[in-house]
Amino acid sequence: MKMKTIIIFAIVFFLAFSPNLVIAQQFLCTPNPSKEAVALYKYILDMKGKKILSGQQDSPWGIDEFAYLKENTGKQPAIKGMDFISQKDNPGEVQKAIDWWKASGIPTIMWHWGAPSVGEGYEASKKPIEIDSCFVDGTPQYKAFWAELKAKGDLLQQLKDANVPVIWRPFHELNGNWFWWGKQGPERFKKLWITMYNYYVKERGLNNLIWTLCYTGKPDSDWYPGDQYVDIAGADTYVKNDAPQMEMYNKVKAITSNRIPIAFHECGTPPNPDKCLSEGGMWSWWMEWHTSHLQNLDKTYLKFMYDHELVITLDEVPDIMATYGAKSR
Repeated sequence: MKMKTIIIFAIVFFLAFSPNLVIAQQFLCTPNPSKEAVALYKYILDMKGKKILSGQQDSPWGIDEFAYLKENTGKQPAIKGMDFISQKDNPGEVQKAIDWWKASGIPTIMWHWGAPSVGEGYEASKKPIEIDSCFVDGTPQYKAFWAELKAKGDLLQQLKDANVPVIWRPFHELNGNWFWWGKQGPERFKKLWITMYNYYVKERGLNNLIWTLCYTGKPDSDWYPGDQYVDIAGADTYVKNDAPQMEMYNKVKAITSNRIPIAFHECGTPPNPDKCLSEGGMWSWWMEWHTSHLQNLDKTYLKFMYDHELVITLDEVPDIMATYGAKSR
């Protein structure tokens, strides 16, 4: 064997088996993803470990969170969060996502899915059902489950048709015991996640989604559906301090082998970026929760966050398609 061949073999072996080396995921889990989804994901990957994207959850019924931020910080967040919680509001949520992308922002959508056959809304999302019934043809749960999947798929189709990528984060706080999808253990949850993925990606062809898995403050690998179904993973807590929450961060990092971006997908107090950097917990983004959570956050700290050099605000987001859209997949 020639020396050159031996060297190449040694390098490949090292890259494949070194426990201390992590190769970042470069491709979305969706086959043939849209060019917009590819560009957005490349941007998020490029910022991984360098900067933290600011985020704000919107509420269609409470205060105008974005006007509040403008008034108190002079800026807007990079990421805007929407929620498919109410059918009457959902068309507006779709339009907000379209408008935010056109304004050079990043849209993320969650879904407080009311338990199938129970109803819609936050309280309904906490009601227990027999999850196995969602897979038994003819049951009320089955009918409601597939009707809701289709209805939300139709909304996501509108975004695909508008060439809008979406950070899609369904089944949030999955390993908690409060939402119906987390009440019957990890195996049933993973079946729900994979079923949704297969329907949206393989059957509906929704290639504009960036699949984001959202743990509680105690991430658990037993609930992880698999690398082939996840693009971003995250966790949340509403503790009232500015710590980077390193235990939570490191658990997600271990579950994903640090392959993919890690998001602080909901919070009451965003983590101090100086502490994130010094302690090694550079979240890809944080998402401040809406209404009173935002209002209760100290305004001085809020402005500190939006002015910080490590925090990306809307005015600092590049033209994602021009900067990252031309790069190869």
